[in-house]
Amino acid sequence: MQGFNADSTSHRELPENITIPPIRGEMARLRPATIEDLAQMDALHAFDGAAVITGKDSQSERAMVRAWVNRSVQWSSAGINEAKSNQNAAAGDAQSRPTIAWSIVPDFIDDSENANGNIIGMIFLIDIDGWSKSARIQVILGRDYRGRGYSRDAMPRVMTYGFAPSEVGLALHRIWVGVPATNTRSLSVYQSLGFMKTGTARDALWDSQSQKYQDFVVMDTLVDEYDAIRSLDAFGLHVIEDNPGVCEALSAHEHSIAIPVKNGDLRKSQATEQAESSAKHTHDSSKRAWWRIIGRGRKRAQEDEAADKTTSNASITPTEGKR
Repeated sequence: MQGFNADSTSHRELPENITIPPIRGEMARLRPATIEDLAQMDALHAFDGAAVITGKDSQSERAMVRAWVNRSVQWSSAGINEAKSNQNAAAGDAQSRPTIAWSIVPDFIDDSENANGNIIGMIFLIDIDGWSKSARIQVILGRDYRGRGYSRDAMPRVMTYGFAPSEVGLALHRIWVGVPATNTRSLSVYQSLGFMKTGTARDALWDSQSQKYQDFVVMDTLVDEYDAIRSLDAFGLHVIEDNPGVCEALSAHEHSIAIPVKNGDLRKSQATEQAESSAKHTHDSSKRAWWRIIGRGRKRAQEDEAADKTTSNASITPTEGKR
């Protein structure tokens, strides 16, 4: 797969095509979505309650999902030079940006229970912007599969792929979500995954059920802040090392725990100790994700190290010559 490169303007253009990787979870596996899967989404009543969950009516939600799957299938197909030109020409148009869509297939002890590979929903990376290295994540589940932990199993693994370097992932800098302010369940899940509220668009959505406007909340997380390993651990989920980006996430996680200090030794950062202490006293996943401070600690450590080098260089004066 051709990836994104922050050091080259040309490489900020989206690749001609990609290979969408399968991703394994503990409760389900993710495979590239197909056009044929769309009929199953209707059978699952996946668009019921869309006004509450995403702020759109069910008809609009169905049309949007169809468009997302079509873009994903097109982007992952070979020989789409014309599609590439259209994508890059419309890079500023969120409605035309590429999308990656996975179908969520539940795991069973006996695979014969789901011999047809029936899906329970889909997960997307949408509005993928190569220039700003940003994407939005969205999960849509069948009516009977909501609130059962599938989002918490799938989202960290997709985000790990999104943040992974271009050799194995999308090399994104930012992943964001948007949700109606009244959807407190999703807000809680996103917060526990490490997303931070960054803005509110007032009265941006129309709630057809309550017949009134509602706010649209934007939340995001950055690559320097997100710790995929901690995210999974917070929900009692295991790391699956075969998944794309996991090796890189493990390396970043280890660097978060052991931060270099001035004497060259390694020690646990104060931020990590505070995070672990906090984790011992709370098991409420609706709380703000406590591992976010680790990413900030890692970033501050890098900034402090750079500042120390600058100060050290500035204090060196040329040796006076002999008289």
